[in-house]
Amino acid sequence: MTAAADRIADQVVRTPAVRAPSLIERSGANVWLKLETRQRTGSFKDRGAANRLLQLSESERKHGVIAMSAGNHAQAVAYQGTRLGIPTTIVMPEPTPFTKVRRTEAFGAKVVLTGEGLTEAGEYATRVAAERNLTLVPPYDDARIVAGQGTAGLEFVADVPELDVLLVPVGGGGLIAGVALAAKHVKPGIEIIGVQTEQYPSLQRVLNGLPPLHGAATIAEGIAVKSIGQIPLAIVRELVSDVILVSDQAIEFAIHTLLEEEKLLAEGAGAAGVAALLEHRDRFRGRNVGIVLTGGNLDTGLLANVIMRVRLQEGRVVRMRVGISDRPGVLADVARVIGECGANILDVTHQRMFGDVSSKNAELDITCETRSPADLDRIRARLNEAGYSTSLLETTARSR
Repeated sequence: MTAAADRIADQVVRTPAVRAPSLIERSGANVWLKLETRQRTGSFKDRGAANRLLQLSESERKHGVIAMSAGNHAQAVAYQGTRLGIPTTIVMPEPTPFTKVRRTEAFGAKVVLTGEGLTEAGEYATRVAAERNLTLVPPYDDARIVAGQGTAGLEFVADVPELDVLLVPVGGGGLIAGVALAAKHVKPGIEIIGVQTEQYPSLQRVLNGLPPLHGAATIAEGIAVKSIGQIPLAIVRELVSDVILVSDQAIEFAIHTLLEEEKLLAEGAGAAGVAALLEHRDRFRGRNVGIVLTGGNLDTGLLANVIMRVRLQEGRVVRMRVGISDRPGVLADVARVIGECGANILDVTHQRMFGDVSSKNAELDITCETRSPADLDRIRARLNEAGYSTSLLETTARSR
């Protein structure tokens, strides 16, 4: 592992390990985050790609490489290939979002779109590699890829030697296998725990003697892998103590918490470790916990959706009905009361023509954003004091 670290030192970022004050407060654990989001392509995949490409022969460099990926591995191979002057072809499924295709091309790769999913794209890449004498660079099931990814663990325990446990997101297993090898070599007593999304619990099921299982779409698409690689699996069986499953809702909350409180952007897979910490506080309370933030390549449209969903879940966006007399100035007065309580009105609908509303009265259906669920009670009390009736239409508040 140290040889891999020396080899790629000039090709990747030695990312920082930072304390996470808000996560410490929320969990009761001492928490450090390894910011792989700071890599040039936004994920830890730079490490494995660099280590693999640097070990190509001159003939292999000349002919070029090919990889199959719809995400971070694609960008990492493209970027490292361009840096090293190696022709790079990336095979991506046809439904791959254009932004991912564009970023991969921007890093210097030739992109081929084929197949409906990763399986078909992988079959095409394997066939083309044989036909054109290209070197196939797999995303995780390769010893050199595993060693490259493991350098993140080597850095983590060197920077924070007091760590008791590492939480590592798991897709194909390359990262957790490498991190486990590196961390256990430096600190044999450290505990390594994998984190998977509930929709793709492949590793957890395999370790329990069950066949792999995969489900619906998930926000953690970076770890939505149907089966773990054979090389990582052998390492995991020996060195990883447990695998925790987390829901998409928990991951969304983790993304929101990291952004709002730690000022860090993580994609779904990248935030999985934080989701596990927050969902299992009792297990980690009082321990020194390290979490690898594996990537930060989150689409801005999806991020906006996550922010709104979490605010609804926390009761910071609510809908209520306010009964008023239908005369000039009343709407402005209601808005004034709500504003004085620190809430922001997002939408207002007048109800004049329906139900049992008097012809001289009206009802306002108001959607507003509050600072906390407790603000809602204060808003309703102030409106009632001002002579307006109120009723709650919708809120999805939940405690955290």
